[in-house]
Amino acid sequence: MRHYSSQGIVLARQNFFEADRILTIFSKDYGKVRLLARGVRKPESRKRGHIEVFNYIKFSVVRGRSLDILSEVETIVSFNLLRNDLRKMSVFYFLAEAITRLTRDGEKNERLLNLILVSFNKTVKSKNLKGLRKDFIYQCLVVLGFWPEGRRMEDPDKVLRDIAEREMFSARVGKEILI
Repeated sequence: MRHYSSQGIVLARQNFFEADRILTIFSKDYGKVRLLARGVRKPESRKRGHIEVFNYIKFSVVRGRSLDILSEVETIVSFNLLRNDLRKMSVFYFLAEAITRLTRDGEKNERLLNLILVSFNKTVKSKNLKGLRKDFIYQCLVVLGFWPEGRRMEDPDKVLRDIAEREMFSARVGKEILI
């Protein structure tokens, strides 16, 4: 199959050469994928606004040699209103980093995508961001098979750090903001 389409959450983006970006997307049909978005840093790019981090998008891709190339993109849900709330953005970055660290490329997990979307929507409305973050860690580890369902988790951050085998970069910032 030379072309494919799916829906997913943009978890991260990285500048690449002068006008391109590499996107990390957790998709409904293909799990975590890394895509090359050509020319999106140019001011006249129509894809530019759709590939913002944390947007839930519908996208089409053409297979490439090393990286697949984003050909079309459309925003389904944008969480732009939260970009003015530093506390909620820190939770979003933490959730995205946890997903990126705990999943491998190409492993489909529709339950995890639903968990991400539900958690993002809860973050929009929640006042208890610290509790939401800890609940997400627990549910994420259960969905990915790292933790048995129903078993109590004393320190979710420690368990996550042990499984990922490193400290989450966004956790350092997020903990300070959420105190």
